[in-house]
Amino acid sequence: MKLRPILTGAMLMLAGLISPSSAAERKPNIILIIADDLGYGDIGCYGQQKIRTPNLDRMAAEGMRFTQAYSGNAVCAPSRCVLMTGLHPGHAHVRDNKSVQPEGQEPIPAETITIPKLLKAQGYATGAFGKWGLGPFGSSGDPLKQGLDRFYGYNCQAKAHNFYPTTLWDNDRKATLDNPEINAHANKLSDGADPNNPATYKQFIGKQYSADLIAGQALRFIRDNKDRPFFLFFPTTVPHLALQVPEDSLAEYLGKWPDPPYAGGRGYLPHFAPRAAYAAMITRMDREIGRMMDLVKELGLDDNTLFIFTSDNGPLNGTHQGLAGTDAVFFNSAGGLRDGKGSLYEGGIREPFIVRWRGHIAAGATCERVIAFEDVMPTFMELAEAKDATPRNLDGISFAPTLLGKKQEPRPFLYREFPGYGGQQCLRVGDWKIIRQNLMPRGRGKKARATPSIELYNLKDDIAETKDVAAQHADIVAKFETIMREQHTPSSVFPFPALDALAAK
Repeated sequence: MKLRPILTGAMLMLAGLISPSSAAERKPNIILIIADDLGYGDIGCYGQQKIRTPNLDRMAAEGMRFTQAYSGNAVCAPSRCVLMTGLHPGHAHVRDNKSVQPEGQEPIPAETITIPKLLKAQGYATGAFGKWGLGPFGSSGDPLKQGLDRFYGYNCQAKAHNFYPTTLWDNDRKATLDNPEINAHANKLSDGADPNNPATYKQFIGKQYSADLIAGQALRFIRDNKDRPFFLFFPTTVPHLALQVPEDSLAEYLGKWPDPPYAGGRGYLPHFAPRAAYAAMITRMDREIGRMMDLVKELGLDDNTLFIFTSDNGPLNGTHQGLAGTDAVFFNSAGGLRDGKGSLYEGGIREPFIVRWRGHIAAGATCERVIAFEDVMPTFMELAEAKDATPRNLDGISFAPTLLGKKQEPRPFLYREFPGYGGQQCLRVGDWKIIRQNLMPRGRGKKARATPSIELYNLKDDIAETKDVAAQHADIVAKFETIMREQHTPSSVFPFPALDALAAK
């Protein structure tokens, strides 16, 4: 993709006005921002009425907003694995959250082909700032072994539940922060404490807010690599619990609406104004994204930098409603979609997805194409003019033509499976979506049993998935069950007996 005339660059270089590296034709910089547990309706350009997100709204106004984009899965680690590898959940290595000791999650294998590895081979500087969760340092999933030149943040999902940690990973060493020990899972105030007194909650606040430190390192990475193409992966921990945010951001929302304190009892940390805290966390995240956009412009890189914003899974809705003081119903976090995190209903996996590339992507565009996390890898490779280096066995389909205003065939199908939360599987073809649930036994011993169910929805007429029409369309159900059986590959690490048995037939 020629962003400068070659002769003009050569002439300027001879004149001594620019350096040889800047005279050369550059591949586009890529900034990929992934929020944590953010819902489809949590930002302004997707209908949010209470929480301010001016910079994300600007990103959408200056780029393309997708309305049918899907995360990799219904919870964190398997969703990120799909994103990094271009493989859907029936083929990806990580298929559920699984902790390993002493700190981290199930590592992806050493031979895994990841986005950072591919872009690094194309001459990109690669950095990740936020939460990794695909393998501890020293393991095969170590981020520095998976193509990243630079890492700063949390490696472990559980550690990331505290925004005032005592340490963060700075590459493969732990950097000490000036924060007290805070147990992010201490879920009750002490006996006799006044839940209505903000001073009661001071014990859950430290001096150095991790999200600010991580964002600062991301800005430094941009400055350090301004003269070469870079890939910046920004998997922020916002707005995942616990509810913690500096007072200057919290002040913007205090008193705006009724906000009963969360004194504990339903996980994570208490907070005297939980609704205000949730809103403030998102607005502060938006502020840091704005600073990235402004820095890119300041450095003269705006026309050659691709921004993408999305979320790893849906909000704490449905069975999670009210967990640790969250109120997804109050904010309409799922944007009218059914359920949320942990569910393969739309609210658990349909996410905001914004792409901005000034001068290349039409400003203010809205796209209804079905895209998904596995599509990101081939899209990046095509935009980086390295389409031929894209792995051949991917489940993802590049949507680069759509971004650049070209016609593209619809996605043939979208497949998801998830052994967690009772065991689930779904398939979308066109406007039809089939979902199977209760596939994993619940209970223990002889009482453990599964009671599978199957539902069919037409999303064009029923986006909230309220009208199950499986009984009226047995032919569609049978056809979709065949596709789902074909898309599942058994995993010894994440066994899924109900699906493994079908795949063996």
